[in-house]
Amino acid sequence: MAQPSYQRSTSGLVGALVVTLLVIGAFVAFRALTRDELETRPASVDYREQAGLAQDAGLDVVYPRDLPEGWQATNVQADPGERPVWAVSLLTDQQRYIGIRQEDDQLDDLLATYVDENVESRPDVRVAGSVAKDWQVFADDGGDLAYAAQLGDQVVMVYGSAGEEDLRLVLERLTTEPVGSTG
Repeated sequence: MAQPSYQRSTSGLVGALVVTLLVIGAFVAFRALTRDELETRPASVDYREQAGLAQDAGLDVVYPRDLPEGWQATNVQADPGERPVWAVSLLTDQQRYIGIRQEDDQLDDLLATYVDENVESRPDVRVAGSVAKDWQVFADDGGDLAYAAQLGDQVVMVYGSAGEEDLRLVLERLTTEPVGSTG
């Protein structure tokens, strides 16, 4: 018995590919028009819980008592050891970055790593109610600011692309109190 033969042509193949691409394009366009905006904000972390765990491990960490409404902590780094490191990454309600870093390192090295190799020193400021009364101030050409203070044998640095007012809000909230007592 003979099998029926089908006629194949290049134009038929091209036509089928064009129809397939049109269907895919229509689907993509439909989804783009009907879908809500994607949420790209990073997940929040409980920096206070992490600070409590670090304190339980014997670290004397600097952290904000609380955050202004709409702000979030996005990352915490706790590296115990001979030269412990503590860091908290924050986003303001305007999605501007603020970092808090505490470690036994040279201030110049921290500024070069986390702010810029070429920072300009500004007049020191006094911050009532913070973990340190006097803070050195630095700025780079890109608009980043950094506040630094010596706390024992460690440098505490608050830095980022957020404005001076937001950075000062963090400075005013910094504490080393046990997490349970700052409620």
